[in-house]
Amino acid sequence: MKRILLLMAVFCATALLAPAQVTIHEEAFGKSLGGWTKHGKKAAEYPLSGSTYRTFRPEVTPTPDGGLFISIRIDHVRGIFSSNDYATLEITVNSNGGIESAQSNIAIQGRSISSDVILGSQQAGQAAVGMDRAVQIGTELVANLSAKMLREKIVESGRVTFRAVVRHNYNLLYQAIRVNDVAPVTAPPSGVAVAQEQAENAPAPVEDAKKKPDSAHANLEIAPYGGTPAKVNPKPKGGN
Repeated sequence: MKRILLLMAVFCATALLAPAQVTIHEEAFGKSLGGWTKHGKKAAEYPLSGSTYRTFRPEVTPTPDGGLFISIRIDHVRGIFSSNDYATLEITVNSNGGIESAQSNIAIQGRSISSDVILGSQQAGQAAVGMDRAVQIGTELVANLSAKMLREKIVESGRVTFRAVVRHNYNLLYQAIRVNDVAPVTAPPSGVAVAQEQAENAPAPVEDAKKKPDSAHANLEIAPYGGTPAKVNPKPKGGN
């Protein structure tokens, strides 16, 4: 019995310490883009704002703190006689499934336009967290890319829209993040296991004394403190 209780305690402690597992649901991400139907089911192709774009399956690497580093490639498909434009989107996700940082790079006609590493700014002295932080990082990422593309005087419609496509992929990728929590097993309070063991090993309860009076205690002596005891002989039922 003690060995079983010890094993249960070890299992509970392990379950309580087990971290959440963060993953990317690639199929859900691909489906949101139209499905992995191109390049041997390694890419999804879709139209946006009159141009065609292609997103490849994400490359995912676990980080030392239990999170993920995710990198995806996005192509601007320009046609048979024109070279495609390329973009990368890199996102770091923490162990709780929240986005910690994002960065993007767009290559157009041999020119490379890289955003800053967006960490999410502080507002009113407090850093945004959770979904608010993800929205903030995505907004700042596109704003940063837009400012740099304007300086490069990018005017072609499909290329101007490229930064919005990056944000589109960012939003869908965020929705594909999964945190596979195992329901925590609460360890029993101190002393509960001992009490359970004592209850299981306790002898069978005796029957109620009122139902079967003990003959040894038929005659009771009752006396006040320091006084002379008075002997009480209970009358049997039906007696005079």
